[in-house]
Amino acid sequence: MTRPLAAVLLVLGLVVIGAGPAASQDSFPSRPITIINPFPPGGQADLTGRPLAAALERILKQPVVITNKPGAAGAVGMQSVAVAKPDGYTILITVPSISTIPEVDKVFGRPPAFSRDQFTPLALIAADPTIIVVNADLPWKSVKDLLEDAKKRPGEITFSSSGIYGASHVPMEWLLQAGGGLKMRHLPTPGGGPAMTAVLGSHAQLWCSPPGVASAHIKSGKVRALAVTGAARHPHFPEVPTLKELGYDVDYYLWVGMFAPKGTPPAVVKTLREAIKQAVDDTQFKSAMEKIQTPIAYKDGDEFRTWWDTDAGRLAEVIKRIGRIETK
Repeated sequence: MTRPLAAVLLVLGLVVIGAGPAASQDSFPSRPITIINPFPPGGQADLTGRPLAAALERILKQPVVITNKPGAAGAVGMQSVAVAKPDGYTILITVPSISTIPEVDKVFGRPPAFSRDQFTPLALIAADPTIIVVNADLPWKSVKDLLEDAKKRPGEITFSSSGIYGASHVPMEWLLQAGGGLKMRHLPTPGGGPAMTAVLGSHAQLWCSPPGVASAHIKSGKVRALAVTGAARHPHFPEVPTLKELGYDVDYYLWVGMFAPKGTPPAVVKTLREAIKQAVDDTQFKSAMEKIQTPIAYKDGDEFRTWWDTDAGRLAEVIKRIGRIETK
């Protein structure tokens, strides 16, 4: 082989090698994407994630699979994404537990399961207040009735949640603080579906439910809605008062957002963000969210990051006030 020809081939080889990563990024996605839901089926992340995944499939032209990976109030699934290969093929759909779990680890002085800076925010999908619902067979018709009974019987009334310090535990503890440091028994479960099942089965008397989980049971008359935890009344439940209206300083939202592992290439992040933006505008996705009576509250990555930082700061203060809760 002549030297000029060898030189040309060497240069071409280097060009091909150098173009390899860029070419692979440009073709993203070229295989199925897994969305990790760190909770069991039936909760708000699941009810939002499944129709969103179907919309993303239509946009990205690749399978998008929801995988439930519950455990430790969501910490197991979230940690698995925090340490996943940052290539865009493993992403996360989750709720405010992503903010509270690192703060709980600080309270207990233990190594963190993960930190917020291990994630790149992709988009906020929904931000709903929770609804305090009680088993309809019980006599409480208002929050006042409930809390007055709790004062008379400290530790006897049981509320369920999606896990200790989880997204539906925190607002309930916040209310008990606002009510003067009241005590109730806490029944943690693996997720929103099991938490509602506990109330329906009378294993617990109430819980702070996502509207999407509670709506069908409110309509059927199996549970009674006493209040919402947001600053304004819920558009689908306008007759239900806010806790602030009732004199309790609670302002809490159970939001649903999507994240990628830190270090995911910017081009891949851009593709995912653009696809999610299209997906939330998908007719079938909008219909699914309307069915569970959950308004879409879309925010893109950078706007979501700013919003998330503010919300996480508020929740950190609540966790500090709750302090250590020892499990038996």
